[in-house]
Amino acid sequence: MARLFGTDGVRGLANRDVTAELALDVSVAAAHVLGSQGEFAGHRPRAVVGRDSRASGEFLSAAVTAGLASAGVDVVNVGVLPTPAVAYLTAAMGVDLGVVLSASHNPMPDNGIKFLARGGNKLDDELEAAIEARIGETWERPLGAEVGRIRIDTGSAGDQYVQHLVGTIDAPLAGLRIAVDCANGAASEVGPAALRAAGADVVVINASPDGRNINEQCGSTHPEQLQAVVVASGAALGVAFDGDADRCLAVDRHGVLVDGDQIMGVLAVALHEAGVLPHDTLVTTVMSNLGLRLAMRDAGIRTVETGVGDRYVLEAMRAGGFGLGGEQSGHIILAEHATTGDGVLTALQLAARVATTGRPLDALAGIVRRLPQTLVNVPGVDKGRAGTDESLADAVREAEDGLGETGRVLLRPSGTEPLVRVMVEAATQADADRVAHTLADVVRTRLAL
Repeated sequence: MARLFGTDGVRGLANRDVTAELALDVSVAAAHVLGSQGEFAGHRPRAVVGRDSRASGEFLSAAVTAGLASAGVDVVNVGVLPTPAVAYLTAAMGVDLGVVLSASHNPMPDNGIKFLARGGNKLDDELEAAIEARIGETWERPLGAEVGRIRIDTGSAGDQYVQHLVGTIDAPLAGLRIAVDCANGAASEVGPAALRAAGADVVVINASPDGRNINEQCGSTHPEQLQAVVVASGAALGVAFDGDADRCLAVDRHGVLVDGDQIMGVLAVALHEAGVLPHDTLVTTVMSNLGLRLAMRDAGIRTVETGVGDRYVLEAMRAGGFGLGGEQSGHIILAEHATTGDGVLTALQLAARVATTGRPLDALAGIVRRLPQTLVNVPGVDKGRAGTDESLADAVREAEDGLGETGRVLLRPSGTEPLVRVMVEAATQADADRVAHTLADVVRTRLAL
């Protein structure tokens, strides 16, 4: 049977894969696992539950809340708030468990369940496996006064989160016009509120969630509308969140997209210049553009690469004591202020850099010269041999030698499909196209089924 937990909790089609029954059962199991490990010893257990704006989040959060309360856990339901807000509140309120109902940037019909340990950190693989193993077990239910109580937060949690965010920047944003695309998601209220509280003049779009329009042709996965609004409104910059606001992409004053690599470059240089970038190191994934690595080298900043996924970035950051990391997609982790990627926090930090330097975003982001990139998917091959075929490895080495320091090759077997992805970056688009298609032909020949 397939593992229930993926790289970012439980996720699937709401009411088919992710059902109310599953939400209730997995919440009970989580309470049992944490309780058996002594996490609740000596006190009455407490949890925070939040969600994004999907319609299915209403019944799923009710099921999670009911499951936890039935297992003797007191619950504060904070309603619609970003994933990083629930992570922050889990730590700030000193509760034992946080739960988020969200499928992030996925389409509206999907949803997911994500658990956070005390302190706001994602559960490790071993804990998730233990929870999965205990779903549906027979258990002795608490009775009478031992059952959990449920409190509905009426806005104070969101206000607390906004105050936290604003407190992370020293420079006021007065006079700075910022366009914000909230993706009709979890940051529709707190995102603009935080930027306004910091002094910015905020132009807001896609901040009217109706349960169905989350991520619909808007937000970080569809920035075209924001690009037009930035230019039309004369904004200094624009920021786009995804459905649960754990990621942020930006747009410069000319309407040009600024991706996660460029945002990381801007923030890394800012921290480095201030002398507060731990170990002068930035953590990225293998999918970050080589242009970021070259820019960081020139700025005296070391880069550490991980596999794709913000949880792997965070693991590397913790292991090395690093303070900044992220992904090209806009998951940016600032360890001093957050335990997860936080789109609104990223927006504030980026805007503060613009305000303090007096330089436009396009000039700041220009330090990262993105190298041309070509991605070719090669289907119908034995992806399991991608890392062991010697002739293919020789072809990759030859291509890398030809590209030199201004290019690279990445072969990645798909995690869900029988295909291999060939990604090439080079000094010119023609070189990237040529090398990528040449290697794709080698993959087809050498890994043929």
